[in-house]
Amino acid sequence: MTTDVRIAVALDTADERRLVELATALAGEADVLKVGLEALTALGPRAIDLAARSAPVFCDLKLHDIPNTVAAAAAAAAAHGARMVTVHASGGPAMMSAAARAAPAVDVLAVTVLTSLDDAMLAELGMGAAGTVVPQLARLAIEAGAAGIVCAGHEVARVRDVVGGAATVVVPGVRPEGAAMQDQARVVTPRAAVDAGADMLVVGRPVTRADDPVAALRTIRRQIVEARSTEEA
Repeated sequence: MTTDVRIAVALDTADERRLVELATALAGEADVLKVGLEALTALGPRAIDLAARSAPVFCDLKLHDIPNTVAAAAAAAAAHGARMVTVHASGGPAMMSAAARAAPAVDVLAVTVLTSLDDAMLAELGMGAAGTVVPQLARLAIEAGAAGIVCAGHEVARVRDVVGGAATVVVPGVRPEGAAMQDQARVVTPRAAVDAGADMLVVGRPVTRADDPVAALRTIRRQIVEARSTEEA
C-alpha cells in the first residue's frame, strides 16, 4: 500500500461562481481538484485556470479519438496548466502513446472501465467482465507510456498484479460508508480503496453537495488515516 494517498475532489459544475467557491474553500484541504467535462464545456480552459489557483488540477477529459487529435488535446490541456489528463484506454496503445509523447509535463491517466458500468452492462456491450477487461487495459496503457490507471476499487488488486507499484492507481466512485451510490455501479468506501492499494481517490458529490464540503472531506481523510493505521498495525 502507498504511504501517501491523495484525494482529488471533482468540481463538477457548470457555474463559474460555484466552481470558484468550492475551489477556494477546499484550498489546503484537497490534494488535487478535478475539472471534468461539465465545467470544461461550460467554461472552457478557464475552468482549469480558476481551479489551479487553489490546487493542482486533474483535467478529466477522458479523451478517445484518433491519436493525432488526442495528442493535440492533451498538449492543449498541459498548456493551460493541467497536471494530469485522462484518456480512454480502449482508444488503443497508439492513441495513449501519442498523448504521453505530446504532453510530457503531465501525467496521462488511462481510464479502464467507467464505474457507472457493471458486468451486466459490459456484457450488453459485447465486453467481458470488469475483473478481466480492466487488468488487460491497464497493461496496455502502461506499456504505451501512461503514467497511471483509473479503475474501480474492486479491480485495484488485479491492476497492481499487472502494472506493479510504480504506476499511479486512481479510484473514482468513492463513497463514504452509508452514502448513496447515485449513478455509480461499482463503488467502494475510502477504507476499501486504500486497503486495495489506491494512490488517489476521486470524490465528488459526497463532498461538493455536502452542507459543509470541508467537513465532509475531512471525514473522508480521517477514514483514510484510520485505514492506513490499521494496515500498519
